[in-house]
Amino acid sequence: MTRTLLSFGHGYSARALSRLLLPEGWRIIGTTRSADKAAALRAEGIEPLIFPGDDITPALAGATHVLTSAAPDQSGDPVLAHLRGALAGASHLQWVCYLSTTGVYGDHAGGWVDEDTPLTPATKRGMARVTAEAEWQALGLPLHIFRLAGIYGPGRGPFAKVRNGTARRIVKPGQVFSRIHVDDIAQVLAASIARPDPGAVYNVCDDDPAPPEDVIAHAAELLGVPIPPAIPFDQAEMTPMARSFYAESKKVRNDRIKRDLGIELIYPGYRDGLRALLASGD
Repeated sequence: MTRTLLSFGHGYSARALSRLLLPEGWRIIGTTRSADKAAALRAEGIEPLIFPGDDITPALAGATHVLTSAAPDQSGDPVLAHLRGALAGASHLQWVCYLSTTGVYGDHAGGWVDEDTPLTPATKRGMARVTAEAEWQALGLPLHIFRLAGIYGPGRGPFAKVRNGTARRIVKPGQVFSRIHVDDIAQVLAASIARPDPGAVYNVCDDDPAPPEDVIAHAAELLGVPIPPAIPFDQAEMTPMARSFYAESKKVRNDRIKRDLGIELIYPGYRDGLRALLASGD
């Protein structure tokens, strides 16, 4: 039987996984909201569906694996809003993946968290993710939850802003974030497919949580340009969304992906990842 992945909200991380699976003969069906994005997916070897809109029933019936990276909105999880009943009855699925966020842990004043840390989100986005995780868990599917740290990779690095002078080093004492390169997300998901463990929850992050201003400074050093000046957090002009990210500070442990999935990170820290991005022309 052909292994078939039905991917809801087939975006940046899911596309990275597809680059690993397609050469192995997988059939991948990816949903998107727009015809333009559907054409781009088709060019990458993905069978696109417009969702909501197209009939998803045949794709779900033929899928062996399901991945959802669609974020909850004001109405809740968009996939469950349309397909809760169909998914609950999809007993043929071998592996189901929900891409969540480390925002579910809330603020820990720069302290460490792991998968057993209580979920105490401090933002509306984090609260919505906690609700979505619980709703997916209630379906009785072979669910795997992946809590992703801040994602970077090709096209999502700091170099463009550093080059054009728009990068800002916003400094909030004690602030620290964890990160993950998209290629490492892809290898973690592929490893889970190879070693399914229904009910498992994994943090997906690298080994080197760091203050955001350090990342910008290192990018400038790699480019050989002046390091942008520091801007105190309480003086920085920021959107409410950007400011909300600074409401939480924590360092995320990744021991489980290494122990249970045998992961050896391609980019153990942001310095490795940024150096590789620059070498590849990012």
